[in-house]
Amino acid sequence: MEEMELIEGKKIAAQVKQELADEVKRMKAAGAKTPHLVAVLVGNDPASETYVASKVKACQEVGFKSTEMRYSADITEEQLLAVVDKLNQDADVDGYIVQLPLPRHISEHKVLMAIDPDKDVDGFHPCNVGKMVTGLPAYLPATPAGIVELLKRYEIPTQGKHCVVIGRSNIVGTPMAVLMSRKDKYADCTVTICHSRTQNIKEMTLQADILIVALGKPHFVTADMVKEGAVVVDVGIHRIPSDKTKSGFRLVGDVDFEGVAPKCSYITPVPGGVGPMTIVSLLQNTLKACKGLADK
Repeated sequence: MEEMELIEGKKIAAQVKQELADEVKRMKAAGAKTPHLVAVLVGNDPASETYVASKVKACQEVGFKSTEMRYSADITEEQLLAVVDKLNQDADVDGYIVQLPLPRHISEHKVLMAIDPDKDVDGFHPCNVGKMVTGLPAYLPATPAGIVELLKRYEIPTQGKHCVVIGRSNIVGTPMAVLMSRKDKYADCTVTICHSRTQNIKEMTLQADILIVALGKPHFVTADMVKEGAVVVDVGIHRIPSDKTKSGFRLVGDVDFEGVAPKCSYITPVPGGVGPMTIVSLLQNTLKACKGLADK
């Protein structure tokens, strides 16, 4: 068997950022508008704080304009919908995200539905989901789009392969399955979706040429669940206690990396695999929005 190769999302994300920065320079030189991304943050969920901070930082790195709008957790649903409406009307804003999760008293569905699909750079609005499913140009959800970008950049053959996706969330699992089954050079797979109710999950995963894991359980996939030579993409990220680090914890994925890696042809590490690609996909969507490319 060929030696295992690491899919370094961090390295690829840096390449994509450089390409975006070069494009922004060209746009500015031509007198075009600078892409503008807005992040709306409600409350002070620590993970959301981290995500938004890294999105703002990434915008600065590529020369985008970015705005952070913060609101306390007691904002009413009506007030937040008014913020969304204002962003829809603001011609200077190309794309925006409302960071999830939202406080319980606010309907995520209502907020999502209120976002202008042309500014929905997260790709969660049913209009964009529908376009994605029917193969029309659309803003793709950031994590699945980032994974497809990794497969492209590493030139990993996918056509005719069996891709097993573990997880069925609207953010990763379901759109991932759609993208991998589309007619495309880096898709064209036979796709199986597994989830918490799947019986004989090991039987399924052992058939996978490409295994994409977005379940949300640390170290769920073990070596005995993966066939020799498989491509493994780990979307999970968890903090677990560790006596080997100064902080007292370490980051791991949904895959037991140490056990699984020796069996793989390619595998993503955690951290530094899928995570950095999610943010660059969001930037790519924002550039598309600025250029009005979503419908072309």
